[in-house]
Amino acid sequence: MKIYNSLTRKKEEFTPVIEGKIGMYVCGPTVYDEPHIGHARSAYVFDVVRRYLSYKGYNITFVRNVTDVDDKIINKAKEIASRPNQTSAADLVAITRQVSKRYLDAYHEDMASLGIENPDKEPKATEYIPKMIKFIELLIQRGCAYASDGDVYFDIKKAKDYGKLSNQDIAKMESGARIAPGENKKDPLDFALWKSAKDGEPYWESPWGNGRPGWHIECSVMSSDILGDEFDIHGGGIDLIFPHHENEVAQSQGAGKRFARYWMHNGLLTINGEKMAKSLGNFISIKDFLKRYKDADYLKLLFLNTHYRHPVDYTEEKMAEMKAQKERFGILFDKIDRIAQGRRFAIGGDRAKEFKNRFEEAMDDDFNTPLALAALFDMVTYANKLIQGKEHFSEEESADLVRIKDAIIELGKVFGLDLSNNVIRQDVDQKKVLDLIEKRDQARRKKDFRMADEIRKKLLEEYSVVLEDTRDGTIWRKKA
Repeated sequence: MKIYNSLTRKKEEFTPVIEGKIGMYVCGPTVYDEPHIGHARSAYVFDVVRRYLSYKGYNITFVRNVTDVDDKIINKAKEIASRPNQTSAADLVAITRQVSKRYLDAYHEDMASLGIENPDKEPKATEYIPKMIKFIELLIQRGCAYASDGDVYFDIKKAKDYGKLSNQDIAKMESGARIAPGENKKDPLDFALWKSAKDGEPYWESPWGNGRPGWHIECSVMSSDILGDEFDIHGGGIDLIFPHHENEVAQSQGAGKRFARYWMHNGLLTINGEKMAKSLGNFISIKDFLKRYKDADYLKLLFLNTHYRHPVDYTEEKMAEMKAQKERFGILFDKIDRIAQGRRFAIGGDRAKEFKNRFEEAMDDDFNTPLALAALFDMVTYANKLIQGKEHFSEEESADLVRIKDAIIELGKVFGLDLSNNVIRQDVDQKKVLDLIEKRDQARRKKDFRMADEIRKKLLEEYSVVLEDTRDGTIWRKKA
């Protein structure tokens, strides 16, 4: 099994720190706004990685943190406090807590709606303040950090190979960096480990005065506390490589920790080729998506069709394609169920095993989901060819088809897909629809195209069912 390591910028054979066990840390949400489908992509990518490693038999400890104190959260609280109808405007600390709780609850709700599994550990930044303070003290003791007028900064000159993860030259970075007003640091690239408190903002007591931790320190502290000084996989969006993950490496190694072996970064999501932003009017929350499409699998299929390291573009046209992709599974399963009639078989060839091997080969090659997904659709094509034009099936053929269906559902679960659930057909009399489709197929085989067209028209007008003739047979869906 090979994983592309962002640190070395090449695929490497995956060797866990402890054989059979995997420690995996993924940067989670900063809870200050509604989760959107860009958040869904990162969460889903690493949910699939986790599911596949579990499928392979590894014992995984999956950690995803929550940033529940941060400039963005405090700014949101200030905006709420300034509203005319806000009765407790003076209590910024309380409002900050309310903001973080509200949006963390929303994140949990949306992840559950998407069928993304909970992490084994979900540490919050506010729960780790004492351990962050100790970590910062260690960095000062080791000469890697310094206190300055209530703040504490990491000394970038003490970082070995700074810029290696993001593939940047430190001299070039420094030439374009500036020290912002109010910052008391030696070098423009030095970053805050501890920030002194501002009036009214949340704070904790520390040896350097009242304040709160910088953003980067929390992940180094949480990951090492839960997974140890060296662990297997650290993941997150590609936008986190610099400065967040670069700074994590610097401060963790500065504290004498080996830190993560493999760095994985997912590409970002765009909407019709543009960055998603409320100001552009193309912001799609997870709730909005599910309200419109009802089925999270459509979004998951969109993500699976693109390698996790590459950007993915969301368009309405692509979503229509994803709906059609899922329908292919449903149509096949309907056919197999009618052929098998609930029977289980002890005989028959196991062609499914060949497809499963191709699925695993793809996933073992840096989680190549497009190729792995293709193995599922190849099973659909194989089964449809076996079915096409036949009315009677031997026990061996029936067994082969049932095993194909079972394999598709099993491997679909690795992707978190519910392929046995055809949500778009819940309000349709499926038996009548399938009987009409079969009659139409018979008419087409007899070249009675007038009858075939009449049946197509009947399905559309009476059942709101749209037909699509493909090489694998007729696919149907309820008209949107």
